[in-house]
Amino acid sequence: MSQKKGGFKHDQMAPSVKAGLISPYQWSIDDKPVKVDKWDGTAVKNALDDAVRKIFVQKYQLTESHKLMDCRLAICGFAVFVAMFALVWDYLYPFPQSRPVLIVCVLTYFFMMGVLTLFTSLKEKGIFFMALQKDVAGIDPDGVWKASSYVKRFDDIYQLVINYSDGVTGNNREAKLSKSVASWFDENGTLRFELFEVDVSKLHQSLTSDKKDK
Repeated sequence: MSQKKGGFKHDQMAPSVKAGLISPYQWSIDDKPVKVDKWDGTAVKNALDDAVRKIFVQKYQLTESHKLMDCRLAICGFAVFVAMFALVWDYLYPFPQSRPVLIVCVLTYFFMMGVLTLFTSLKEKGIFFMALQKDVAGIDPDGVWKASSYVKRFDDIYQLVINYSDGVTGNNREAKLSKSVASWFDENGTLRFELFEVDVSKLHQSLTSDKKDK
């Protein structure tokens, strides 16, 4: 794939790209090749997660939803508010006068941390991206796409799980990908986006084809 400074030149893309793999959308002129330390598992995972988000938002024109992130921020924000309130109250009414309020604030703070733990483990479940598929007519409920990924420590296998919840029927369908990150990164740690896009698109197509069959 040919590159030009500041982004990818669409007219000089590789034949596979011209065939329609990425043709539904184009890279922005400001996009640059993603390059990471290939020995840094977290950086590699984050780069692939961002690529998944780009594919679903730009190629499939989905509307990203920040509902899960907003819930997590709300829980954390309330916990921080409780801690700050305890500090201010103790400043205005020095210990031991502030003891009852401090006890309530400490218990509330740890309770909220428990709620946060349950939320991340039971609700988020590694989900890094959620998007809504709007009904064209604007009548039926939105379909919901969720993407979660996992990379075990000292492992090169990237596990991607795409889940689709039909807004009309409520049915959930799931497709999984498990592949070595070496399949999408070159020796210098540069992400071969066009290769990764093919694999992600296959997952999307498998779920949409199931939708049409039903």
